[in-house]
Amino acid sequence: MKSRSLAAGAALLTAALSLAACGGGDTSTGASSGPNTAAATGGAAASGKIGVDFPRADSDFWNSFNKYVPKLAGEMGVDLMPPTNSQNDISKLVANTQALVGQGAKAIIMAPQDTGAIASTLDSLAQKNIPVVSVDTRPDKGKVYMVVRADNRAYGEKACQFLGEKLAGKGKVVQLMGALSSINGRDRAEAFRDCMKAKFPGIQVFEAPTEWEGSKAASMLQTLLQQNPDIKGIYMHAGGVHLAPTLQVLQAKGLLVPPTDPKHIFVVSNDGIPQEFAAIRKGDIDATVSQPADLYAKYALFYAKAAIDGKTFQPGPTDHDSTIIQLPNGLEDQLPAPLVTKENVDDQTLWGNQVK
Repeated sequence: MKSRSLAAGAALLTAALSLAACGGGDTSTGASSGPNTAAATGGAAASGKIGVDFPRADSDFWNSFNKYVPKLAGEMGVDLMPPTNSQNDISKLVANTQALVGQGAKAIIMAPQDTGAIASTLDSLAQKNIPVVSVDTRPDKGKVYMVVRADNRAYGEKACQFLGEKLAGKGKVVQLMGALSSINGRDRAEAFRDCMKAKFPGIQVFEAPTEWEGSKAASMLQTLLQQNPDIKGIYMHAGGVHLAPTLQVLQAKGLLVPPTDPKHIFVVSNDGIPQEFAAIRKGDIDATVSQPADLYAKYALFYAKAAIDGKTFQPGPTDHDSTIIQLPNGLEDQLPAPLVTKENVDDQTLWGNQVK
């Protein structure tokens, strides 16, 4: 991830929008050969309110995202409406979206946790010519202007590779999965499972679907450890909801010990929150994938404003170390999400080290 301040990032986005409005970049192939890649085409800049629905407030990751959005909106000059919060409830997301539209939203930013149930709402918004930017999650159906997300299959593959090497290809591991109604839960689970079968067939994987709930994660992990006291690895799909309960279970069983202790259980997480970094430094967990909360907020706002301004994008590499890919129902900008271990946990370019 490139080192840059939030203010500098906002200025860069503003400049990129201005360049795109002037026809900057090579739009013949959709991605220029120069630094201004994933070029946009469109007419003169327009103005309009942007509505945003936060998906939940019970996760350290999402709470960080929720703070970045208004801060960056102010720096970027975005006309941001008061955010709503759907509290991990698809019916509330639908109602909140309708309310934002009724209040004059010209574009919507959302993060539907149930990626299959949002299709009819997306279709309704498309009929009203209100573009949607989906953050972190990719709707299964329904038109989206842009999905701002990282490659979640890479999350599972990185966790698999890390644990497989630490366990030398043998032993037992637990996969604390998110909700399989979410594309993120499915991507991470399938990639981890497939990687283990292909690269580390000597490792037995126990799967625990937690629905992104910490209490379920704790209960399932405790049961699995009772039945299999020789478990040596844990992959958590979401540190924001899984970290604290997992550490509590390990502490209660006397298993929260340094990596040098033979009883140590190797733990890989996803999110990149400050609490995970602290746990890595302490030796309680071993790695996490840094899911970029700051970049999710930054580029969600960027694309929502670009949509109102009538700009379009094409698949290809971008100027912010990502790649735009084509989806059946829109485009997805896959942002970088590095693996963080004790070797690079103090890297100040990681957003988890910039949170105050």
